[in-house]
Order: sequence, then structure tokens, then C-alpha cells
Amino acid sequence: MSVRVLVFGTYDVRSHPRVGILADGLRRRGLDVAECNVPLGLDTAERVEILKRPALLPTLLVRLVRCWYALARRARRQPRPDVVLVGYLGHFDVLLAKLLFRRTPIVLDHLIFAADTARDRGETGGIKQALLRGVDRMALRSADVIVVDTEEHRELVPDRHRARAVVAAVGAADEWFEVARPADEVSQDRLRVVFFGVYTPLHGAPVIGHALTELAGESIDVTMIGSGQDDAETRAAARANDRVTWVDWVAPDELPKVVADHDVCLGVFGTTMKALNVVPNKVFQGAAAGCAVVTSGTSPQRRTLGTAALFVPPGDSAALASALRRLAWDSRYLTRMRTAAARLAVERFAPDQIVGPLLDHLQDHLHTVTKARDSS
Repeated sequence: MSVRVLVFGTYDVRSHPRVGILADGLRRRGLDVAECNVPLGLDTAERVEILKRPALLPTLLVRLVRCWYALARRARRQPRPDVVLVGYLGHFDVLLAKLLFRRTPIVLDHLIFAADTARDRGETGGIKQALLRGVDRMALRSADVIVVDTEEHRELVPDRHRARAVVAAVGAADEWFEVARPADEVSQDRLRVVFFGVYTPLHGAPVIGHALTELAGESIDVTMIGSGQDDAETRAAARANDRVTWVDWVAPDELPKVVADHDVCLGVFGTTMKALNVVPNKVFQGAAAGCAVVTSGTSPQRRTLGTAALFVPPGDSAALASALRRLAWDSRYLTRMRTAAARLAVERFAPDQIVGPLLDHLQDHLHTVTKARDSS
């Protein structure tokens, strides 16, 4: 019999695919993975907005109680798991998991720190930051294993919990690999560039906007997908370039194909502390979709992407413009960068690859479970 893993919580894989990638990876490694999931229906931006406006807190609490009631009922109908994996944005869900699954190892996918994310999105109030740090500490204390996405985020885990933290890259879901075009299939008369995101300071979208103004009149078509905090500033910065298409939203199941239809996928270019510590979803997804990746040359991104991406200094619009110009002028270089990104994605960013460090961390527990099953 295989080891049973229950993926648990109020996560939503359509908005935040990370936990779905972990689940797929564990299945491919031979584990028996089931899900107990009731989506909360609030994305990261909405949760931060609630923090800014305390009057909205009852909305969060009512939704959370309803979801937890449904989760508890469903959990009772599940076979006893050997491991519980609490999905992304599970700062509170991990408390319920700890209550429901006593003596079962609880793995928390702690992709973001609440205080760090709120600060990046403009919430810097001292009292609220203190409360959010308390939420982070409470979540970390409740987990037996803490999964983060970069070494920099592992360093943010308090010393007393760090031995329980393991780094697993975000990776990309299957649908991104399935739509990838051949690396030598590039646009003949123009470079096609795409950015997608929610325009937070982490993304540095205004940096992209200023770069696009520098590229006005050149054979580079750019699709900017999404909206958010820095949307207006980005559009203003790029107003001199009439080869930019602005798209407010693309359905999650359509996004991989849209991205794969471009030659280059842009990463993040912000200068905030959070921007310096992450490797964003979009670079994994863009690489898996067969795009060349251009992103900021931060330590975690250089470490993760190596020679398979083109790096520019954070916040440097002129360097970004130069990088895109080089790709537009040199089709062989573009093909080489697309090939490198796609190869790295297959070798290291597929679901069965990114769960390796987590399985290594759980090795002793999984061995004990397997041995007990075999002897029964």
C-alpha cells in the first residue's frame, strides 16, 4: 500500500496553482494523494484589502467558518492520512488541520509571509504588521514541515523553526508544458513579448512601462495582461508606445496558450524586499510554455534559472529595453534562450521534480509508514 497524503484547506488552484503542482508531483512519485478542499473565494489582493479595512473582517470570518465546517465534515469521511499538506494561503487552515489530524505530520505550503506580502502591497501600519507577524508565527508553529520557495524565504523563518523548513521551487503545471511551441518557431517580422500579473510593487510593472516607451517605434509587440495597484502608473509610463496591447484579464485555463503564443515572457523587476527574495510563478510558467525569460538578476532568480534566462538589474528600465532589443535583433540568440528555458523547465520545474526536496525531508516518516503497512 502506498503512503496516503491529504491535501487540505481553503486554497483555490485556479488562482494559486502551487499546491496543485505539489499534489501532482507527489502522485507521480507514487504517493496516494486525495484532496479535502473548500475554496475560500478570496484572493491575495482581497485578503490584503480586508487587512486595510478592519470593518471587512467579519466577511472573512464568516466565510472561513463556513469553509471550515465543510472541511471538517469532508475530512471525517476520508481514510486516515499519513501526511496532511495544507495548501497555499493556509495560515489559518493549518490550525484546523492540527486539530483534526492529531499525531499526523502537517506540511504547510508557506509560499508567502503575511506581513511581508502586506508590506509589499502598501500596508505598513505598525499595529497591523505586528498582528500579521503574529499570524505568520502561529502558522509556522503549527506545522511539522514548512515548505518555502527560495533560500531567502527560508532565512525569514525564525531560527527555532528553520530546521523544519524545506525549499521547493514553485514549478509549473502540466498545461504550461503542453502548449509549448518549438524553440525555432519565432515570429518572423517582430518580437512578441508578454507580461501577466496583478501589478504589485513586487512586479515592478512601471519599470516595464518605461522600457516600452524606450522601445516605441521598434518591431516589438507587447501584451500586458492583468491589472492592480500599479496599473495606471504603468500605462502612463508606456503611453508613447502604440504597439502595446492591454488586457485586463485572461481566464486561467486560457492563459498558458496565450503566453505560449509569444516569444518572450517577462518576470519581475521590482526593488522591494519581497521582489529580491522570490522567483515568481511567471518565470516558471513562461519557461515551461517555451518562451525566453527576461527577469531581474536577483540572487534567487540567478540561482534558479542560471544561464536559461536573460537578467537585468532590478528597477532598470533601460537595461530591460536593451535586453528586449537584443532578442528582437538576434533571432539565433532568441532561439537559444527559448531552448535553454524550455529544457530547464522540463528538467527541474515539472511537478515530479519540484517535490523532491519535500520527499527527502519526509523520508524517515514515509519509510516508517511503508514499513508498518508492509508488516501488517
